[in-house]
Amino acid sequence: MKLLFISLGCDKNLVDSEVMLGMLAQRGYSFTDDESEAEAVVVNTCCFIGDAKEESINTILEMAELKKSGQLKALIVTGCLAQRYHDEIQTEIPEVDAIIGTTAIDAIADTLEGVLGGKPVNHLEELNRAPEGGKKRIVTTGGYYDYLKIAEGCNKHCTYCIIPKVRGDYRSIPMEQLLREAEMLARSGVRELILVAQETTLYGMDLYGEKRLPQLLRELCKIEGLSWIRILYCYPEEITQELIQVIREEEKICNYLDIPIQSGSDSVLKRMGRRTDTGQIRDMIGLLREKIPDICIRTTFITGFPGETEEDHEDTMAFINEMEFDRLGVFTYSAEEDTPAATMPDQVSEEVKERRRDEIMELQQEIAFEAAEDMIGKRVTAMIEGKVAEDDVYVARTYKDAPGVDGYLFINTDRQYMSGDFVEAVITGSNEYDLIGEIEAEQGEMEDENEFTK
Repeated sequence: MKLLFISLGCDKNLVDSEVMLGMLAQRGYSFTDDESEAEAVVVNTCCFIGDAKEESINTILEMAELKKSGQLKALIVTGCLAQRYHDEIQTEIPEVDAIIGTTAIDAIADTLEGVLGGKPVNHLEELNRAPEGGKKRIVTTGGYYDYLKIAEGCNKHCTYCIIPKVRGDYRSIPMEQLLREAEMLARSGVRELILVAQETTLYGMDLYGEKRLPQLLRELCKIEGLSWIRILYCYPEEITQELIQVIREEEKICNYLDIPIQSGSDSVLKRMGRRTDTGQIRDMIGLLREKIPDICIRTTFITGFPGETEEDHEDTMAFINEMEFDRLGVFTYSAEEDTPAATMPDQVSEEVKERRRDEIMELQQEIAFEAAEDMIGKRVTAMIEGKVAEDDVYVARTYKDAPGVDGYLFINTDRQYMSGDFVEAVITGSNEYDLIGEIEAEQGEMEDENEFTK
């Protein structure tokens, strides 16, 4: 049977999809990317914000049409939307045969076989069920990079966020399981390992009574085959001196942190339920830049949070202008039912949200484009991602660029490379967020591969 597996949403969801693919492969299922060939479909959904929810619903409806046509023998829905709206999905979309919640992905193969055998069963397990790592996965990212989800759920309860209600409380995955999983990924050819969770910096508190991210990083750096280790989703209040020291000392760890900040207004941060104010954030970023001078800091902001005034927006603009973040993404506030922010007074119109988003992005463009121009003439290490068809141009990333969210380095060369190869390049130009460069030396020509992985 050919199975179409559709993974929507974040990279944490992608890890779940790869785990489920691994389980299905062990049961003998084959996979297709062509929906016209599919005999069964699994949709792993997202519902973090309104746009993600709409995409998930539309995808399910499209697959339901295939089911109506008689092509599909099974349609299964899993992920956050399935967890949150399981009753509504089954009532409104009867073509869906079974639903799997966020903590029951290990039931995917049994669920599919139950549907095919005429005995469909939903699997909605206890939301705070202990997560497991170390499972064999089918890598879907291209093979040279992949994500390691180190924890599930969140305890922060920001007033705009639905994650705790669909993913549960913060639960770390035991370190030995993560190391086993990372070793399997490295053996499969993964060169860049990207650590993800709803919050990576809190790793270990629930299992070990202390933050163990620094220790986990030390152990991951020992794994042969890994060249880059990247850390995403670090809440500013949880970044420790020990973590900063590990990033400084370990050559494999990219000098890159994703630190979600969300607003540059203290009054908005307070209503969001965030644990830091702009002064504390400013101090933390100053410390990071002092201890790791070439640190690349990525962040995200939300515009139009309930009660956000023009003064609040101007405070955010001034904060961004002052901090000059290396990478920045902006989202308009999405009112999610069952969150405190959805019922707050002074909801902001979509027009105002979008205008404020555009103004922040215009400001960030000036910062980013100037930073890209400043890179001209510098020597960098980059990972090859692919090649522009019919041209002697390779697409690559530096340590400052996480896959899928940041920019690229376009390298002009007639040498032959494979995706995942590391090269040394000199920056010769820039094009908005992207860089242009030329090859200086292959990493394989260097005496010490890790000398240049920063």
